[in-house]
Amino acid sequence: MNSVKRQQSDNQGFTLVELMVVVAIVGILSMLAYPSYQGFIKGSNRSAAQADLMSLAAAMERHKAASYSYKGAADSSADTGSPAIFHKHSPSAEPYANRKYDLVITQAAGNSYLLEAKPVTSTAQSGDGSLYFYSDGRRAWDKDDSGAISSTEFCWSC
Repeated sequence: MNSVKRQQSDNQGFTLVELMVVVAIVGILSMLAYPSYQGFIKGSNRSAAQADLMSLAAAMERHKAASYSYKGAADSSADTGSPAIFHKHSPSAEPYANRKYDLVITQAAGNSYLLEAKPVTSTAQSGDGSLYFYSDGRRAWDKDDSGAISSTEFCWSC
């Protein structure tokens, strides 16, 4: 009976091999999960930029109601550039230093405009492609970041 008790007390703890197997499994799971996590982060930042573009579009409509034109909505009453009537960055709820996109009025005429959310190069959004919102309600995402919108990119969730 005494030898049975002694045998049970000697089997406490983990061996080095068991610990190495656990570390290897955790490493493999991390390698598989990290790209998915990064994709999720990019998608949520893109969704925030889409919401901010819609808010900027509403600000453009308010500007037109007050001035009868979309012109002069940018800084220094210019027609294009950083907006003077809305935040210049997205997510607009965060400080400018944490921005993932720069918001720009790309075109502004009397009855139409084009808004753009450009990814900031020093962030995870870099290379994700710009988002566009047209005054006629069309939406585009330069998914391949080519600088041009193809016919298949006229959506925000393509």
